[in-house]
Amino acid sequence: MKQPNYLNLFLTFCLSIILFANFAGSASAMGGTQPPLNEPAPEFTLSTNTGDGEVSLKDYQGKWVVLYFYPQDFTPGCTIEARRFQQDLPKFTARNAQILGVSVDDVDSHREFCDAEGLKFPLLADTDGSVSKAYGSWLGFASLRHTYLIDPDGILRKIFLGVNPNRHTAEVLASLDRLQG
Repeated sequence: MKQPNYLNLFLTFCLSIILFANFAGSASAMGGTQPPLNEPAPEFTLSTNTGDGEVSLKDYQGKWVVLYFYPQDFTPGCTIEARRFQQDLPKFTARNAQILGVSVDDVDSHREFCDAEGLKFPLLADTDGSVSKAYGSWLGFASLRHTYLIDPDGILRKIFLGVNPNRHTAEVLASLDRLQG
């Protein structure tokens, strides 16, 4: 019976620890710092799939904004989340809230995704990740699944990190009700 090479096992273990520590640190740094609550939300201007050219946060002054970041069009979790927002769109509209989805996908991908899923709210193309970074929702190559609830005056009121696509819209609606009540 061959004996294990303890030196190789030890070196592999040490390398694993180093790689894990570096990945954890860089992932945390890439996620970035969340913008502060009860302060003005970071302003942005991005291209949209709706054919309206670009939209900015200031375009929605006087409305609540549900700004949700997601990794990629046509992926299972992102599709579920988008479908839930679409399903509950009348509830958001009744609460004077505009849903805006953001990912690094381009306008053409967003257009195809909206057409395929029947989405009636804008998806914004953050192709360079700059807005995702400003909101602390960046993983180096894609947006993280985070949502930001912004009041009609442009003030950030609620942050949802690492959301569950299956129940997220219910959480956002409940928060909207608390904040509006």
